[in-house]
Amino acid sequence: MWTFAHVVAAVLFGALVWSVSEYLIEPRFPEGFDPGLFAEVNAAIAAFCGWSILGSRSAGVSVSGSISAGFTAIAMTVIAALFLQSFYDMLMRSLRREYDGPAEAVVAVFELMWDHLQTMSTPEVWGALIAGGIVAGLVTGFFGRIWR
Repeated sequence: MWTFAHVVAAVLFGALVWSVSEYLIEPRFPEGFDPGLFAEVNAAIAAFCGWSILGSRSAGVSVSGSISAGFTAIAMTVIAALFLQSFYDMLMRSLRREYDGPAEAVVAVFELMWDHLQTMSTPEVWGALIAGGIVAGLVTGFFGRIWR
């Protein structure tokens, strides 16, 4: 169901994750690496998680419930983005025939998730994501209480 809280959550999370991906994570990539649509794909994942998790959980709840929903949504966004980016990376590597079989490729997804997590793990990235998730939860909760 379309509510204003869903729209606010999707827009805020999309903008937050796009800016973090574009300005804090992409500069950490190796020299000469083409990120392609990295920030845009992450923003789409974040908008979906904001819509489905934060928009439905923070409408009309208390302040602590809004903070909790924002934190949950940002955690799910990070997990989903890591998985999808790692799965895409595995597919590109498998097309170059870097794996001996499908089991090795499946295991590689989780190894790539760990590598990507280490690449993005800086205090600036985590601070921006956690603080932004909490603020987005509070703002979404505020608008969810105003427009039911």
